[in-house]
Amino acid sequence: MTSHYDLIVVGGGPAGSTAATAVALRGHRVLLLERDTFPRYRIGESLLPATVHGLCRLLGVADEVARAGFTLKRGGTMRWGRDPEPWRFSFSMTPRLPDPTATAFQVERSRFDEILLRNAERVGAEVREGSTVQRVLAEGGRVRGVEYTSPDGSTRTAHARFVIDASGSTSRLHGEVGGARVYSDFFRNLAVFGYFAGGERLPEPDAGNIICAAFDAGWLWYIPLRADLTSVGAVIAPEHYAAVQADPRGAWRDMIRACPDIDRMLTGVPVATEPPYDRVRVRKDYSYWKQSLWRSGMALVGDAACFVDPVLSSGVHLATYGALLAARAVNSALDGSLPEERGFAEFEARYRREYGVFYDFLVAFYDMERNEDSYFWSAKKITRVDVDETAAFAELAAGMASGDTSVLGAAQHTGRWSTAATELDEAVSRLATGDGRVNPLLSARIVRDTFHTGNTLQEQALYGGPLDAPDAADPREPAVAEDGLSWVAP
Repeated sequence: MTSHYDLIVVGGGPAGSTAATAVALRGHRVLLLERDTFPRYRIGESLLPATVHGLCRLLGVADEVARAGFTLKRGGTMRWGRDPEPWRFSFSMTPRLPDPTATAFQVERSRFDEILLRNAERVGAEVREGSTVQRVLAEGGRVRGVEYTSPDGSTRTAHARFVIDASGSTSRLHGEVGGARVYSDFFRNLAVFGYFAGGERLPEPDAGNIICAAFDAGWLWYIPLRADLTSVGAVIAPEHYAAVQADPRGAWRDMIRACPDIDRMLTGVPVATEPPYDRVRVRKDYSYWKQSLWRSGMALVGDAACFVDPVLSSGVHLATYGALLAARAVNSALDGSLPEERGFAEFEARYRREYGVFYDFLVAFYDMERNEDSYFWSAKKITRVDVDETAAFAELAAGMASGDTSVLGAAQHTGRWSTAATELDEAVSRLATGDGRVNPLLSARIVRDTFHTGNTLQEQALYGGPLDAPDAADPREPAVAEDGLSWVAP
C-alpha cells in the first residue's frame, strides 16, 4: 500500500506535532506516524514562555493550552551558587512581553502532548498512531519516504517530498543523516526521578515555580504539577549508576534526603501511586548533538537531533523551535519562496545557534555553584571542560550562520565561558536588591543571548514580527513570514 504526501513526520511528540501542524496550516498534505497510542507518558514537564506564548500561538493552540488547567509558572527558585539562601528569577525580561506572556506552565506531558497532536490532526495532518517506522526510503541520494509497520502488523510505504525525524532520543533513523552524535562529557550525568502525591508549595506568587537545588552529589528538581502531584528528580554523576540500577527507588529517596531544601518540602508526603506516576525512572548520558541535522529530503528535530542538560527546562523549547525552523524550510521549498538548500541551511544554522547559546549558559551556570569539595561539582568547573569537547563545540558553533560574531575557536571558548560565569554570578547577587523595575539578570549578556530567540518568537506570535531589527545575524539571511511559518527571501 503506497501513498504520497508533501511531508512525512516521524514521531508525534511536541517536535513532530509542531512540524506537522506548521506545514498542514499552509495547506500541504502531511502524514504523521507515531509509534505509541496517545495519551502516553513523557518526562520534561516544565515549559518556557516561548513555547506557551510563542510557539503555541503560532500553531493556533494557545487558548486550548491555557484552558487545560496546568500549573502557572512565573519563573524559578534556585538554591544554587555562593549564597546559601534560595534566590528567585522571573520570566519578566522585557516590558514588551508583560504578564501574562511572561509566564509558562508546568504540564503533564501526556496531556500537553496530546493537545498538540490533536491540533495537528484538526488542522489537516493525517495522524496514524501505533505505526512504527522501520526505515527511510532513498533514491539518488535523496530521502523520498519511509517504510512502516501499521497497527495490524502489515508493512506499508509512504512517499513524500520531505521527511522529518522527530522520533526522540531513541530514534532509529538519525543515522540516515550524516555524522555521528557527539556526546557531552561535561554534561554526562545520570537522572533518577519519580513523583510524590503532593508536597509543600512556595508562597504566592511563586507557588508554581520550578525549584532547582544543588547538593553534594548533584542537584534536584522539584516541579509542582498539581496540588496532589510533584515531579522530583536527581541529576548526579554517572558513577552512581550501579547503585541506582540495583535499587532505583532507594537511591532516589537517598538523594532527596541528602538535599534538606527539598527533603523538608516532602515531609510526610507519600509517593504517588497513580499510574504512570507510580514508577521511578532512570535516564543517563543524555546531552548530545548531531554533527549534521539534514540531508536532501530529510531533517532531524527534537531529541533525534540534540538534547542538553535539563536545569533550564529547555528541552521542549529546543525541540519545538527546531521543528518550526524545519517546517519553515519545508513550506518555503514547497511554495517556491526559497530553494530547499537555502531553507535547510537556515534551519541548521539557527538550530545550532539556539543549542549553542543554551550550552554556553549551562556551562556558566554550573560554574556558579561553589560546592568545591564535592566530586560532582569539582568536575563541573569551566577549567574541567574536556579539550576534545571544547573543540567539538567550537565545530558546532562554526556551523552557525555566516557573520555571527560569536563563532570562536576552541581555545577562546573557555575564556568566554569564564567571563559569562562571572557576569551571571554578579547578576544573581543583585537580584535580592533589585527595585523590581529592571531584571538584574539582563545585565549578563549570556542571559540576554539565551532568551533572545524565545522573546523574538513571542513577538512574532503577538505582533507578526520582532519589534527590533529583523532576527538575523546577517542582512543576507531571510526574514520570517508574518505568520511565522516560512521564510521570506532577503
